[in-house]
Amino acid sequence: MTLTPVERDERSAPFFDAAARGVLLLRYSPSSGMWSEPDALVCGHTGAADLEWRESGGRGHLVSWTVLPGRDAPGTVIGLVELAEGPWLTVRLTDAEGPEVAAGMPVRIGFARPEGGEAMPVGLLHA
Repeated sequence: MTLTPVERDERSAPFFDAAARGVLLLRYSPSSGMWSEPDALVCGHTGAADLEWRESGGRGHLVSWTVLPGRDAPGTVIGLVELAEGPWLTVRLTDAEGPEVAAGMPVRIGFARPEGGEAMPVGLLHA
């Protein structure tokens, strides 16, 4: 399975600019001190609208996963990753096969750029 290209808009431009440099940005609320996922419009904990972009350490652990079966190739493994800062991301695990994946495994966020699209976060289990 290949990644589907996505296109940036004005609101997502800082995220994709950082992703092109290999940096994961999350949303952060200074008033609450809490982190939210990249597409958040308000703080997921307090509803505060003072979100700003901040760099994530790009590490977390695998909460859950599923394997999307492939026709001519092994299935694609999709994982739910809880980042060290708290937010959860759903990413393709690029170096995983279903039987070797387990909840709690450490994950590092990397980036893949589908042809014609922006760099997108992917999960790396063996990095």
